[in-house]
Amino acid sequence: MTVASPVVAQTPPVQPPVVQPPADGPRESITGTLSQDRTVIAVPAFATPAAVNVAGLNTASLGKQIADVIAADLERSGLYAPLGPGSVRAITMAEVRAPQFADWQARNAENVVHGFVQASGTGGLVVGCYLYDTDLGSELVRQGYEIQPADWRRAAHKCADAIYSRLSGESPFFDSRVAYIAESGPKGNRIKRLAIMDSDGGNHRFITNGQALALSPRFSPDYKKIVYVSYLNDRVRVFIYDVNAGTQKLVTESKNATFAPRWSPDGRQILYSMAVGGNTDIYRISAEGGTPVRLTSTPGIDVGGSFSPDGRKIVFESDRSGGQQIYTMNIDGSNQQRISFGGGRYATPEWSPRGDLIAFTKMGGGEFRVGVMTPSGGSERLLTNSWQDEAPTWSPNGRVIQFFRTTPGKAGKSSLWQVDLTGVNLRRLPTPQDGSDPSWGPILP
Repeated sequence: MTVASPVVAQTPPVQPPVVQPPADGPRESITGTLSQDRTVIAVPAFATPAAVNVAGLNTASLGKQIADVIAADLERSGLYAPLGPGSVRAITMAEVRAPQFADWQARNAENVVHGFVQASGTGGLVVGCYLYDTDLGSELVRQGYEIQPADWRRAAHKCADAIYSRLSGESPFFDSRVAYIAESGPKGNRIKRLAIMDSDGGNHRFITNGQALALSPRFSPDYKKIVYVSYLNDRVRVFIYDVNAGTQKLVTESKNATFAPRWSPDGRQILYSMAVGGNTDIYRISAEGGTPVRLTSTPGIDVGGSFSPDGRKIVFESDRSGGQQIYTMNIDGSNQQRISFGGGRYATPEWSPRGDLIAFTKMGGGEFRVGVMTPSGGSERLLTNSWQDEAPTWSPNGRVIQFFRTTPGKAGKSSLWQVDLTGVNLRRLPTPQDGSDPSWGPILP
């Protein structure tokens, strides 16, 4: 799916939508308080100059659907209290560039989002999106795209990203995808399938059929591929799946337990772990296959976590000290150093795309919790407090973490959740089946 550069709308009074960069810095920080002081933003249905059908989609209906997605995205960030199209009046095309600010001030809306949807004349759609400050009566964002009809949700996410970035000062994260393992069947005999979806659960798609056990998916840095582990009888294989072509190629195969493949930031190398003769070590291999390079050799279990964003270091877990702890090393395996000393056991570390934090699973007292620490091991904070939360994965902007939660008991169910760095904005992601082991990809191009 592609979203084009800003284009000229064909119907006055809408002017050519172009990206409007921030003029006076961030208005709000994601690390601020969330619950009481959320910014109220009105998001009425997007207007259309004429309700027409394009590829089976009606532009008037799409105007409401796009506004619904934008409002849901903004609410999901935890920073905003949107008034969606179901709770505010519709706007006309004339109002897109000339808001009636007094109306929105009366609704206590500090900001209002206006927009339009119209046929492009070439079988596509033009979507324009504007953000206004209702008190100042000023335009803050002007964004527009010419898209294929099937990409309308991406246009909505892009609009929400522009609004979020302008008001928070943070990088965007809504227009992104998640790969995860969809689970079904009894707990002792689960069917595990590779699946992908938008960051909000939309556009869900199963990739594998469940005949083989799929584990540990990770999106490539360019979004074109997914690396994952496949177990079928005694065959353990690491595959790279091409998302657009729908094909896959074998990277490495073994009869030994193999798990946790991870991409290097440049997409050329893959990190994975393999158990040989009772000892589990970390290996690095070219994404094209070939001979793997063994990076660890200490007795015990070493499991690869992830590369640092600059590709110079690797964070991983090891029980060499007697219990699972977090270590870092150079990409050639040198300079291995323990960084977790907070008591309990630590697992599944993943480096933030910003490079400032490492997320992890902490185990102790019969509970698994998700937390973060600095790359040196300092400033440890736990963000969740449930029975079993594990396997964190970062949003593209390094400010939100997804993970999976399992309920207790023999019939325990797994589901996908996300929490921001305040630990306050916790919510569940919708999936058609149980879900585990999420991988949040980068922002879509």
